[in-house]
Formats: sequence, structure tokens, C-alpha cells
Amino acid sequence: MIKENQRTLNQINGLTDVLILFPCMLLAYFIRFFVFNGDPGHIGLSYYLYTVLCMAPLFWLLYGLMGLYESFRAKNFLTEFSLLLRCNLLLFGLLLAFFFVFKEFHLSRWTLFIFFALATIAVSIKRWLLRRLLRAFREKGYNLKHVLLVGCGEQARAYYDAIQRDRTLGFCVDHYLGPHDCLPGLSYLGTYEACARVLDRINPDEVVIALEADEYMYLKDIIASSEKNGVKVSLIPFYTKYMPSHPVIDEVGGVSLVNIRHIPLDNIGNAFLKRAMDIIGSLLLIVFTSPLMLFAAIGVKLSSPGPILFRQERVGLNKKPFNMYKFRSMRVNDRQTTGWSTDRDPRKTKFGAFIRKFSIDELPQFFNVLKGDMSLVGPRPELPFFVNQFKESVPLYMVKHQVRPGITGWAQVNGFRGDTSIQGRIEHDIYYIENWSLLFDIKILFMTIFRFANSEKI
Repeated sequence: MIKENQRTLNQINGLTDVLILFPCMLLAYFIRFFVFNGDPGHIGLSYYLYTVLCMAPLFWLLYGLMGLYESFRAKNFLTEFSLLLRCNLLLFGLLLAFFFVFKEFHLSRWTLFIFFALATIAVSIKRWLLRRLLRAFREKGYNLKHVLLVGCGEQARAYYDAIQRDRTLGFCVDHYLGPHDCLPGLSYLGTYEACARVLDRINPDEVVIALEADEYMYLKDIIASSEKNGVKVSLIPFYTKYMPSHPVIDEVGGVSLVNIRHIPLDNIGNAFLKRAMDIIGSLLLIVFTSPLMLFAAIGVKLSSPGPILFRQERVGLNKKPFNMYKFRSMRVNDRQTTGWSTDRDPRKTKFGAFIRKFSIDELPQFFNVLKGDMSLVGPRPELPFFVNQFKESVPLYMVKHQVRPGITGWAQVNGFRGDTSIQGRIEHDIYYIENWSLLFDIKILFMTIFRFANSEKI
């Protein structure tokens, strides 16, 4: 049933995607030629609408090729928006190239630019609203994907607990197979050998296989039975805790290799884009915040004896140390290499407490970003003392040093800042590193601004 629902949903999604394009072109034409007082010339509105009609199949085709009509129930909206933005940028480029080659077509380039901007916004809003509607339906028990779970070990329990925590995802485990009855509250249908008979009797939308290491001798027969019955198969490897969010598969002589730690910023193009954003962003922020920095510098100097800037050694990219800058918020002391500041730290001055509350003490780090020691967004850098301590006790702690540290980060905007759980912080840092995108950075920056507006320390 879920396949028919998904097919219907895809058809509705595709139809509405295209229908939205026409009012977007109407609005783009109005903005270009009436709001900005452009000269329509000899080409009327009907010609622009005809262009949209001719491009509609190309929208459908490219959206389909990029996976925009697949199920997104287990993926976040940022992933879907990123695909949509890339598609529309590519389509805009193709259209401009077409009009450059065939110069007899004289459509306004500005109108087309406004159209694609509006189309991206409108289709994104529609898809976000559709997500909200589907999540509401799933929460009420509709549009569910019925799953047969094979396994009852650690990974099977983790999968079941995950879908139970978020019922809006729309996954429903009706039955399971295992060496014995071990998942209370679920319908137990027998051992792994019963898989073929069970699939002949029931018709799940998906089989999720979560075998333990010592049970993999059953894998071949379970997959064969599932494929024989035309049921989609998903596999949770017993080593899944060591895999990244988006594993990359290499092939050597016909042998598949799974890269355990794939980092998007290892790509030279991604690294260039992030560094370009850091340089431009830090320059602009230095200019915009210079009056505030001047105020902070004077306040620090008057509040207590000592230097204005506090330079502290931190561990950065590739475990290389660097001096991180802050406005001094505490009295001069000898604990700067090992002391972890807290909200009630007695070393803080009154003015220091004020600038820390509003994160003004962090502003000199824009110069660290400009130098290349830091990034606007990334895992927060740590003192060498704590790095040596945590690398022995916190799993995956050193992975954070494979990217530049940041002024703000995914962990910080999710509440892991200051004296909070180091394990929770690292889990968020690893997620950021493995799922990096320019849009993800922009999202974190906006979340940081929102928290700053609410006077929360990042």
C-alpha cells in the first residue's frame, strides 16, 4: 500500500511543483517591468509563460534525477532544500546558456533571475508545508511504512527505539523475527529460518535486517527470501556504530571498501567555499562590530589592570596549537592553561561578566578566522590540557581536529557550551563534520544570531 501512496504523492508533488512555476513567472514579470519600471519591449507576458510551459518537463526530469521525488521521511528538510537549490541553479544556468547560443530569443535575464529565486522559495515552502502535513498524518497513524524487523540484538533494539521516539517518521514495526522472543510488545513470528514462510503470509513494505556478528550466516537466505517476494530490504550492519552518517564506498579490484570517516571538507572545492565565506564574513563582521570592540577594549582596560586581549593556546586543525584571542573578562591569573571557566567563576570582573553574557568577549576571534586559525563555524577549540585528557577517555574526540575550529558550532547552538556534557558535544561535532554543507553553516550562523538576540552565551 505504501508504494501506491508514494506514487500518488510523487505525482501530486510533481504537479504542484510545476503549477507553482506559473504564478512565480507572473510575479517575476510584474516585479521586473512594473516595480522596477523596466521596458517590456515587444515580448509580452504570454511569451514568458510559454517558456515556463516548455521548461516544465525539464524541471520534472532534473528533479527526478536528483532524487527529489523519493521518500524524504527519514531525511531532514535541509537535505531536500540543498537538492532543490542545486537543481534550480543548474536549470537557470542551462537556460542562460540556451539564450546565449540562440540570440534571437530576447527574454529579460533579470526576469529569469527573479523567477528562479521566487520558484526556489515557493517550491521550498510548499515542500516544507507538505512535510508538516505528512508528519501530522503519520502521527495520527496514516501513511505508515510497515516493517518486518529481523533481529533482536543491540542494533535491532536501537532501531525500534528510534522509530518509537519519533512516530512522525511513519515507520511501524508490526512483527519481528529472532532467535527467541525478546522484544516485548511486538508480534514474534519465529526464528530466522521462518523468513520465507512469513513473507509468503504477510506483505510488509520493508524488511529491516539487524543481525548480530554471530548471526550473519542467515543473511544470504533472508535477503533472497525478501527479494523473491519483491520486498525492499534495508540492512543495519553490526558495525554501524563505527560508520559515518554518509558512508563512501570505494572499490579495489572488485572489492568494496567502506570509508569509516568521510569528511566533506576534504574536498578541495568545499574547502575553498568555506574558506572564502570565512574571509568575506570575518572582514565584514570586523567592520560592523568595530564600535562594539572599541567599547569592550576601553571597558576591559578600565575594569582591572592587565592586557586588553587574552591570548590562550588552543588546539586547532590537524592538532596544531594556535593562540585564540578574546577580550579579557577575568583578573590576571595563572590558571589559564588548565582552568575551565564557569558561569559563577570568581575570577571574572563585573565588566567581564557583562561582555561574556552577550558573547562580546568572543569578537576578537574574527581576527583568528581571518588569519586561518579558525572558521566562523566549526567545533569549539579546546585547551591542550583538556585535549590530552579527553582523547584518552572520550571516544572519537580527536576527530574534531580534522576541520578548523569555529567561533560557533552545531554543539553550541544545541545547548552544549561551557561546562556541559563533553560526550554530547563531541556527538554534535562529529555530526557537523560528517554532514557539512555551506547551507548547514548558514543555518548554524542564523541559529547563533537568534540565541545571541535572546542573550544566551555561545
